[in-house]
Amino acid sequence: MRAVDIIAKTRDRQELTREEIDFFIQGYTRDEIPDYQAAAWAMAVMLNGLSDRETTDLTLAMAASGEQLDLSQVVPMAVDKHSTGGVGDKTTLVVEPAVAACGLPVGKMSGRGLGFSGGTLDKLEAIPGYRTDLSTAEFIAQLQETGLVLTGQSADLAPADGKLYALRDVTATVPSIPLIASSVMSKKIAAGAQAIVLDVKVGLGAFMQTLEEARSLARLLTSIARLANRKAVALLSDMNQPLGHAVGNALETREAIQTLHGGGPQDFREHCLVVAGHMLALGGKAAHEKEGREMARQAIDSGSAWEKFRVLVRAQGGDVEAVDDPDRLPAAPIQVDVPAPRGGYLRQIHARMVGETAVLLGGGRMKKGDPIDHAVGVMVYKKVGEQVQEGETLFTIHAHREGDVDLARERLLEAVQWSDAPVDPLPLFYEVITSEEQA
Repeated sequence: MRAVDIIAKTRDRQELTREEIDFFIQGYTRDEIPDYQAAAWAMAVMLNGLSDRETTDLTLAMAASGEQLDLSQVVPMAVDKHSTGGVGDKTTLVVEPAVAACGLPVGKMSGRGLGFSGGTLDKLEAIPGYRTDLSTAEFIAQLQETGLVLTGQSADLAPADGKLYALRDVTATVPSIPLIASSVMSKKIAAGAQAIVLDVKVGLGAFMQTLEEARSLARLLTSIARLANRKAVALLSDMNQPLGHAVGNALETREAIQTLHGGGPQDFREHCLVVAGHMLALGGKAAHEKEGREMARQAIDSGSAWEKFRVLVRAQGGDVEAVDDPDRLPAAPIQVDVPAPRGGYLRQIHARMVGETAVLLGGGRMKKGDPIDHAVGVMVYKKVGEQVQEGETLFTIHAHREGDVDLARERLLEAVQWSDAPVDPLPLFYEVITSEEQA
């Protein structure tokens, strides 16, 4: 078997066998297949695609390239959640404690932000002392003891995905839907997930710009889950405007804490309840999503979700006093309000432009490894469809440098489009796709 023959088959739109995919992925992981051949194959996939069966075999081959966790001896059902990334998306910090408080253990390995989208680990690291580098043994022990873990991904899980993603990033093959889907699912399967809720973002602040693109990715993700004998539900959710008010690591952590106390922005709270409802239904704790949603609501309103969050922070070395008193979290010394330059109805608040503004302030990375400022960011007070009076506060800029404020203000005002006529609000969700539907 030769790598060049596998590249040629994909180039010529011929279907690869499982053995060919295993050979290629194992060879690439062991450095027996060079980058230039992997790059050629990735481009062939980008241009010609893969079948659902090929994509599933690729997913399982990447999952098998390193350590695979078996959580069946630790929890009766390992349920995980994955978001394809967005602006103001701090849902993990609320959803996981709420679900765990309902008796469904959650062990999640999250990622960092890259570009305009925020990362869960960066938000958690706004809490002084919080560890995101748990070993596999620590991960399993904490899941068994507390029923909740939020940490970074072990380098031993799906190493083929790490290598292939780094290559895709510099060969213009990141947008390939089969490669996106296999990347997401290989990590979830390697981490022991038996059931997965997938929050697939669509819109201006998402990688999938159109509903059809998001639907295509969601269908492929759930098809992989079915073929790999996992359960999955994909939620197509709006990311044309930021979710909630806060965009920036410590700001988003504060907003998650407010929501766990029963407050927080209405759209963010509702989003969290829907995602939690699906997780509880998929994990067998609720008969259906609506029952799960009500269970999650009660967990938040009773304070049990908040207590679970405190347990999590303490277990991973975080300063519990800093979450009990969020004023102790990092705060920017400069806070400047941005008033509305006119009155009218908000037609657009461009999510990507808001996210890019937070990065400009120092709250994100342009490339992996860049340091970030946990304190900076943007508060977004209005939503599409709202009527605004001239002079009302649209945004608050949280900055460390005076020189950043003027450019941030300019970019934020460019992100807003106005209408003199009423505008319909944006939906939170568009549709739900399940693994059973892909049978």
